[in-house]
Amino acid sequence: QVQLVESGGGLVQAGGSLRLSCAASGNIFRVSAMGWYRQAPGKQRELVATITSGGYTNYADSVKGRFTISRDNAKNTVFLQMNSLKPEDTAVYYCNAHIVLRGGYWGQGTQVTVSS
Repeated sequence: QVQLVESGGGLVQAGGSLRLSCAASGNIFRVSAMGWYRQAPGKQRELVATITSGGYTNYADSVKGRFTISRDNAKNTVFLQMNSLKPEDTAVYYCNAHIVLRGGYWGQGTQVTVSS
């Protein structure tokens, strides 16, 4: 059994910052890629950022220069630092992790709301 527990969402004014965290726990041999995705009302889930176990990162064009993904491999935790937030960043943010020998897992989602 593997669980991903997210935290850090909330309500913030445009231009503000939030930091999301996601910790993987359970029967884990090793975590390879981790990432964040988001889904706004009426829209499909989209990639925000991913990071490999070696630290290689990938970002959606819409968040480049504003968001930073990082991870603590020892704690199987991934972070998303979100700066200069915009109303269009409002969405439910989901953590994703690929667990070696077990497959991909999703967190329960955390709401991020940016007011104008």
